Amino acid sequence: MVETSARLLRLLSLLQAHREWSGADLAARLGVTPRTVRRDVDKLRGLGYPVHSSTGTSGGYRLGAGAELPPLLLDDDEAVAVAVGLQAAAQLGVRGIDESSGRALAKLEQVLPHRLRRRVGALTAYTVPMARPPRGPAVDPATITELAHACRDHQVLRFSYRAHDGEESRRVVEPYRLVSTARRWYLVGWDRDRGDWRTYRADRLTPKPPHGPGFTPRTPPAEDLAAWVSEGVSTRVYAERATVLLHAPVEEAAERVSLSTGTLEGVDERSCLLRTGAHSLDLMSVHLVMLGIDFEVREPVELAAHLRSLRDRLGRALGEP
Repeated sequence: MVETSARLLRLLSLLQAHREWSGADLAARLGVTPRTVRRDVDKLRGLGYPVHSSTGTSGGYRLGAGAELPPLLLDDDEAVAVAVGLQAAAQLGVRGIDESSGRALAKLEQVLPHRLRRRVGALTAYTVPMARPPRGPAVDPATITELAHACRDHQVLRFSYRAHDGEESRRVVEPYRLVSTARRWYLVGWDRDRGDWRTYRADRLTPKPPHGPGFTPRTPPAEDLAAWVSEGVSTRVYAERATVLLHAPVEEAAERVSLSTGTLEGVDERSCLLRTGAHSLDLMSVHLVMLGIDFEVREPVELAAHLRSLRDRLGRALGEP
């Protein structure tokens, strides 16, 4: 009986986590026959869970809406993953998320079985985060929720936007996706007035409903939106841009180059290309030197000349001939 009950809970957990399962897939996951799966599904229906089934090559089982589900069905690894995710949420740049994640973590511990509660409790009680919460303005959780809904529903967004220099403007945008980093949230969308794809920092925009009308989504500006946004905020927005060859594996360079300061492309096992930008060649030079990695300038030639000038100036400051 215990084995059957545990299998029913496992079956219910699978149905919750996946939109639709074939009978063969469920049987393989549970280690039983498809006939046993059918019997277990009937038992769940008898307990009041609306499990729908369909026949044919694309048929399968799915859990319907309105089920009175148990509070949580988590295995050991899932419980630890949720706890770690809630602890890390404070670094996401969302206003008030640290308090909200703390309350959610406390509720999680209350509904978990004793064995899992001890594991999660030990993890939260004996872990000290080294990273500090992100500095600077944080995005309102209601704002990113509103942006996500507009992306999902293909609904035109209207908002005011504050540029880097403080200038305010009104925007009418077809939202496509939200892209998040450790500190920032960005909205990628088609700006109707400018006729181009643009990136907007979510903490600098204020929605101005009513939104609408609906629109047909356009082909996105790139397959890898995260890389496209990274290039935009680290390179395209700056007056000075450069490409340098770093004499370090791309994995090592990635520990020193954040997504907001440059994009990396592996060349071989010992080197990679860095594309970055800055407001001036002076700032660019300081940024490259502070990486602590040997490099070669690929472009522009003005950067190489500027670095030679700085080398000579430093030599004179040290009294070298």
